[in-house]
Amino acid sequence: MGDKIAVMIVDDHPVFRQGLRNVLSLSEDLYLVGEATDGPDAVELAQQLRPDVVVMDINLPTMNGLQATRKLKSLRPEIKVVMLTAYDDEEQVYHAIRAGASAYFAKDINPDRLIEVIRQVSQGRYVVGDAVLDERGIGRWLLEEFRRFGRGYREDDVQFMSPLSDREMEILELVIRGMSNREIAYHLGISYQTVKNHMTSILEKLGVEDRTQAAVYALRHGWVPLRE
Repeated sequence: MGDKIAVMIVDDHPVFRQGLRNVLSLSEDLYLVGEATDGPDAVELAQQLRPDVVVMDINLPTMNGLQATRKLKSLRPEIKVVMLTAYDDEEQVYHAIRAGASAYFAKDINPDRLIEVIRQVSQGRYVVGDAVLDERGIGRWLLEEFRRFGRGYREDDVQFMSPLSDREMEILELVIRGMSNREIAYHLGISYQTVKNHMTSILEKLGVEDRTQAAVYALRHGWVPLRE
């Protein structure tokens, strides 16, 4: 439909879905392509319909919105997700963005604001509070938030495969926790050059340009044990 933005709604409450339909109808550049009421249906339907943006409730039966978002983004990374919740929680924002969402808002979001957010994320941007961030900006934000909220959350029901060796993963975890290459070398009792060699290998394996991108990649793929 030309330049229009295809939107899919995921929520298990009929009244709220109707409300979202009404919101979408306010804008000529948005149109509804489908609805789902739980996580598994959302993942399956989104693969079939390939919407530009999915507006997803975080509290869903069977598979919650975080799990559904991570699954969907692993299958269709081009689909953007706006996460909605009954309550706004700062730490939950971090977990939603880490799972692959492009934005996270409470359900009492102003309709005009929601329309604008859908437009922004459809263009590849991320919306966190009042900030609109690009890919590099959200990467920096994720690393900062990991250092605040990184512990206490783990996607235990999903197996993640990393192409990195145990030593490379050890080094990457320390990068994520804020250490420089020299600090990593001291911490692990190895040479600075050895750390640099490992970092070069990590970047090549992950197909990224720098250590920040590598750290964000690992966070988003759930490779990093979250511990004190």
